Amino acid sequence: MATEIPLVFSASRRAMPPKHFADLDSTQRIAAVEALGLPKFRAKQIATHYYEHLQADPQQMTDLPANVRAAVQESLFPTLMEPVTSIACDNGQTQKTLWRLHDGTLLESVLMRYPDRATLCISSQAGCGMACPFCATGQGGLDRNLSTGEIVEQVRHAAATMRDEGGRLSNIVFMGMGEPLANYKRVLSAVRQITSPSPEGFGISQRNVTVSTVGLAPAIRKLAGEDLSVTLAVSLHCPDDELRDTLVPVNNRWSVQEVLDAARLYADTTGRRVSIEYALIRDINDHPWRADMLGKKLHKALGSRVHVNLIPLNPTPGSKWDASPKPVQDEFVARVAAQGVPCTVRDTRGQEIAAACGQLAAEERDASSS
Repeated sequence: MATEIPLVFSASRRAMPPKHFADLDSTQRIAAVEALGLPKFRAKQIATHYYEHLQADPQQMTDLPANVRAAVQESLFPTLMEPVTSIACDNGQTQKTLWRLHDGTLLESVLMRYPDRATLCISSQAGCGMACPFCATGQGGLDRNLSTGEIVEQVRHAAATMRDEGGRLSNIVFMGMGEPLANYKRVLSAVRQITSPSPEGFGISQRNVTVSTVGLAPAIRKLAGEDLSVTLAVSLHCPDDELRDTLVPVNNRWSVQEVLDAARLYADTTGRRVSIEYALIRDINDHPWRADMLGKKLHKALGSRVHVNLIPLNPTPGSKWDASPKPVQDEFVARVAAQGVPCTVRDTRGQEIAAACGQLAAEERDASSS
């Protein structure tokens, strides 16, 4: 079993939520139902309801004896999260939901519908301890890790929404609040539940799951050994250590080269192309020479197994950080591509609904304190 990767920035000691069915492995689920006086086959029965039918209310699990449903609810299905608000844009195709957890902690998820797929961006921590100055979540700090159940429940809710619309949730990106690899054990458990076939999981293809990181090199190397084929996305944002030390403070611990070496190990081990995330910030990291440096370093480290995903910055209110002008963006793309590295600009969704990660939670906190 994977061990916890030490946090770079410690979480506060808020209590974790009560145990949920999704927090348990198959052996623990059998033990849990037996503790309720039920035969062990009920564990598989309940799992089928949860992962295949997307049902988390035992009262609706009609093949369970009526006299045990309340006990199953209390023991295995505590309410982990309640929606605070849900707002939509892009003609209803993008939906951002703010959730309140059992301890009042806030987290966000974003469901994006496209003609050929439906993608859910999920959070792995409440807040974030990586302290990147241009990120709304990073400015709020880290509240705590999410439990496996809290991560998985974001997926179940979205999958149920898509099912009710006659569609299907097809893609998951761990690009919401938090640093996924700083909550390694629970994120790994969630990934396995997201991708395992029913009745052990939702059956989403591993190749349609992306795990993002700001560059926790030891955790990237560990992930390479987990026998997964998920996409690794590295939020690099800068090719040189001098600037990256400021933009991505974890760089003071693991340099650009160490991160790229770990990414190469992941690519070599899995055969998967690595995605490099690069938020383009006006007059900060958008210089032509940085585009040249980025392309050269990535080509040397990863060859053909890399793709740059350029992200026009979605500035937060009152921030000094702003998006680069389109001509600058276009030149940056061309210069990276000239080094033999594919580079595209991410489709920006939800700008009018505070879609930059952490904005909605920050607005809710401000409203509650005023």
